[in-house]
Amino acid sequence: MSRTLAQWFPGRVVPGGRDGARARRLGGVRLDVGDPDHFRSVLDELKDVAAVVLCVEPGDAAVARLCLERGVHVVDIGATPRLLGAVEDLQPLAAAAGAAAVLSVGVAPGLTNLLAHRAHEAVGGAERLDLTVLLGSGEHHGADAVRWVVAGLGEPAPAPACRAVLPGYGKRTVHPFPFSDQYTLRRTLGVPQAATRLCLDSRTMTGALFALRRTGLLRGGRRPGLRRLLTGAFGRVRVGGDGFAVRVDAYRGDRHAVRALVGRGQSRATGLMAAYTARELLTGRVPAGVHHIEQLPALAGLPERLAAHGGAVQPVTGAAR
Repeated sequence: MSRTLAQWFPGRVVPGGRDGARARRLGGVRLDVGDPDHFRSVLDELKDVAAVVLCVEPGDAAVARLCLERGVHVVDIGATPRLLGAVEDLQPLAAAAGAAAVLSVGVAPGLTNLLAHRAHEAVGGAERLDLTVLLGSGEHHGADAVRWVVAGLGEPAPAPACRAVLPGYGKRTVHPFPFSDQYTLRRTLGVPQAATRLCLDSRTMTGALFALRRTGLLRGGRRPGLRRLLTGAFGRVRVGGDGFAVRVDAYRGDRHAVRALVGRGQSRATGLMAAYTARELLTGRVPAGVHHIEQLPALAGLPERLAAHGGAVQPVTGAAR
């Protein structure tokens, strides 16, 4: 993401991260979104910051508030409904400051939201959306992402598992998972029912993960030691590849529309999504306020834009029904 933005805005991109030495090697600064006071001091030191891309989830909306109240745009790749809802509540602040925040920027949420919007329109307003995500279990994921998956296994299943055909991967058993898109889309598109389901490219890993959920050992924040153990184990496992697939089914009466895509490198695709979103913010094509990605016409064509980046994403026509 930083490399892509630096090509578009030479000399204006400052990488930030909790590992100060690594950030400085990349020409950036130490930046900890878990410490709002530290974050504020970095904004003061850098001066004239136009936009901040949050690549990890803070504990609350304090960092987004610090940015928006200063008129600094925000791109948020977070996927936790509670945190996204807290940023949504900053809508009056963002509008008053002339700043914009774009939420649901990534694969799921993100590409799922954009495909859902297309399928929703294809049936003339969906009554139900089924979103299906396949992720590559062989790709390296950051510790925050792995912790988020383990935490999701501790939440009750909001819908039953089912079978779905995913382009390039065939028929799979997919399991309900608490991605934020299913909650967001009910509000932004006015869809009464929406559910997101997940599987991994490795059938073995998928079975192991959701067998663990059925035991209930992780439910309600129990067994913190087990959570830490699983986070470490899943972060080291490399069973499977780096491909991913997304499918959205929209239903209205007897009408049914399918939109789907495949790609390679979930992390890279998320970075490109964030880079393109930041470019739209910096070029003034996003109005002030807080928006989810599917609410912005300027970003509707992102799947096709990503297709130009070495197969990061390839929209699928005539998806299997």
